[in-house]
Amino acid sequence: MKKLLLGNEAVARGVYEAGATVATAYPGTPSTEITENIAKYDDIYSEWAPNEKVALEVAIGASFAGARAACSMKHVGLNVAADPLFTASYTGVNGGLVIFVADDPGMHSSQNEQDTRIIARGAKVPVLEPADSRECKEFTKEAFRISEEFDTPVIVRLTTRVAHSQGIVELEEKEDYKLKPYEKNPAKYVMMPAMARKRHLAVEDRMARLRDYSDNSALNSIEWGDKKIGVITSGISYQYSKEAFGNVSYLKLGMVYPLPDKLIKDFASEVETLYVIEELEPFIENQCLKMGIKVLGKELLPVTGEYSASLIREKVLGISPEKLNNIQEDVPPRPPVLCAGCPHRGTYYVLKKLKLTVSGDIGCYTLGALAPLETMDTCVCMGASVGMAHGREKALGRENSRKNVAVIGDSTFIHSGITGLIDMVYNKGTGTVIILDNSITGMTGHQHNPATGFTIKGEPTKQVDLLKLCQAVGVDRVRVCDPFDLEGFEKAVKEEIEADEPSVIIAQRPCALLKQVKFGSVLTINSEKCTKCRMCMRLGCPAIVDRGDHIEINPTQCVGCDLCTKVCRFGAIGKAGGKDE
Repeated sequence: MKKLLLGNEAVARGVYEAGATVATAYPGTPSTEITENIAKYDDIYSEWAPNEKVALEVAIGASFAGARAACSMKHVGLNVAADPLFTASYTGVNGGLVIFVADDPGMHSSQNEQDTRIIARGAKVPVLEPADSRECKEFTKEAFRISEEFDTPVIVRLTTRVAHSQGIVELEEKEDYKLKPYEKNPAKYVMMPAMARKRHLAVEDRMARLRDYSDNSALNSIEWGDKKIGVITSGISYQYSKEAFGNVSYLKLGMVYPLPDKLIKDFASEVETLYVIEELEPFIENQCLKMGIKVLGKELLPVTGEYSASLIREKVLGISPEKLNNIQEDVPPRPPVLCAGCPHRGTYYVLKKLKLTVSGDIGCYTLGALAPLETMDTCVCMGASVGMAHGREKALGRENSRKNVAVIGDSTFIHSGITGLIDMVYNKGTGTVIILDNSITGMTGHQHNPATGFTIKGEPTKQVDLLKLCQAVGVDRVRVCDPFDLEGFEKAVKEEIEADEPSVIIAQRPCALLKQVKFGSVLTINSEKCTKCRMCMRLGCPAIVDRGDHIEINPTQCVGCDLCTKVCRFGAIGKAGGKDE
């Protein structure tokens, strides 16, 4: 049977057809849908782990036990998982271990644009790169086979366009995979220095065998056309190249590490002009240059952002892009904004009012850096806000850092914020941490986490009590506040930033988009009472619109959360159709 699937859905199908037993992940765009779809297969154990490091460790444990295991994450998540990855390269596997990593060229939803191939080369782990949904499924199954044949973890590298594009996929039956027996073998699985030295030699031998495999694998293929031009490419760049160049010769690489050196040399000897088309780093290009092959690549194309067929035509072939439609260019921008009813809006309104320096983190709430809230001062990586706030205090001294707080989401706090809080307590910090507890992992599409009380399959489970957790690591001043109680929340923040000991405020209100969240009727503005002071505009609510001569509330956007009624000093905002209208 054939089916139209997203690349991520096709990966999930490949994991199922390969007979995998365990699948782990931490959600991160553009990889999230992989494990969400794996969770639909009841005979695969799947989980959202607290972070990517734990997710990979669980998958490694399953592999050692003899099962085929999958682990999924976005590119920056691989940084978090790097510690187990580099050593799992030494130990090798028992059952197949495949790590799906989704890169994000163009940074649609990421804080950097790193290239997973670089990390894989450092870890000496092979990398496959599918170019469409069909290959997502087939390469997944091949990755498990390679993992077991060569005793290695295997990375399948996706990019945003492949992960989120649809293609026709042939569905097949699930492989009847039998768990491999586990045999006690400390020399292989216990990486003390004496064992690790020997395993490093095994890794180097494995890489030599993988290079031979890459040269002869059907994953890498030549498509002969006009030999005046040759193109070496992989992944989504192959699709762009085919559209841009047309009938020329292509070396399409499905295995991008280790590269097929002999195949590349043979291909290069047959064409007159050779281009390397690859997004982000000149990974393939540098290897070609190292082999003494003259290629054209990054001197023509950027190392930043996504490619397209029109970009390649323009930069490589000198063909100006056609303007198919005369579209008006001065369209007003539509920046991202916190949703109507978002619980973070109240928090940021208060923090801006108090003119605090806010050390921020990764999540929906990062939008608090944008106008009109403009509250967040810094954002580096998952969990960094707490440690950075602590560092600021140690640099400036307590008296000069009293108006300094950290904000971090509940899922992000579980991911990597707890250790920062422990550091603050242990090293006698006095900072204030605000945990933005919206009862879900919101940014990536409402995934559960250990603080919600439900598993990936929606099953009830033990729920982490954030208040008790903070108390357990040594924070004596912990309080739960409703960020929509502006007066009470402001009072709490003022008290905590003045305390000469570490403190935590749990700003607790569920995400407005959760199905169980119900607000009241939509609101409207009484034009007779409105003085056009525009205090309500400071909330940055997308439902409140400044028309110039008057302020109004868009009823299709308003969810009736009532926050704006608490900042209007003139009682001009009330329920639509009510007495205040």
